[in-house]
This record gives sequence, structure tokens and C-alpha cells, in this order.
Amino acid sequence: MEEINIQQVQHMINRFAGEAVFIHLETTNGAYASHKDASFFSSGAFIRNAEVCYEHGKITGDGPYRVGLKLPIGWIYAEGLTHFEVDDLGRLLLAGHDYSGKLAVALQISKTPFK
Repeated sequence: MEEINIQQVQHMINRFAGEAVFIHLETTNGAYASHKDASFFSSGAFIRNAEVCYEHGKITGDGPYRVGLKLPIGWIYAEGLTHFEVDDLGRLLLAGHDYSGKLAVALQISKTPFK
């Protein structure tokens, strides 16, 4: 993955608009390691292969970035994004890494389900 390039990411967001796509959205603040410190409150969210059709989307911010996808009935929103990649399957993979390099948020968009 490379650091977010707003123009490239916006181009990919626009490319998927108006089409049926699959979304992977995940957040974590250490939920996988909370057993190491009982006083640490961990939280997270996970959704995979939600099929949606968003009307339009936008990346904003100065870094870390935010991406919002406007649905007919609401929004999908991810904040804290720092890196992106368009993989060999044409999927847009966005990630936000914390200051120690650990994954904090992921938003991925694909024309086919994630495996």
C-alpha cells in the first residue's frame, strides 16, 4: 500500500458510483489484543460483503482522510484513512494505520464479493 493520493482515490470512488458493489468496512482499536490489559476498553466494527449501490462518494481531509459514500437511504463513512491500493482485481483497498503502524480502519470496495 502507498500513502493516499486524493486524486487517484477519488477517481476510483467515482468509478464505482452507481454500480452494485461489495463493501468491507472494519475498525479496531486493539480488540484482538485486549487480553493483554484488562483495563483497556476495546471496540471495533466489522461488515463484509454488504452489497450496496452508492450514488456518489467523496474523499476529504488533509490526512488522515475521510471517505463518505452516499446511499439512497443513508451513508457509509470511514475516517482515519492513510493508505490505499488498487489491487490486481481492480478493488479499491483503503486503510488507516495508527502511529505505531497498526491497522485501525479499513474500507474496501469491490465489484465481486471478498473471500
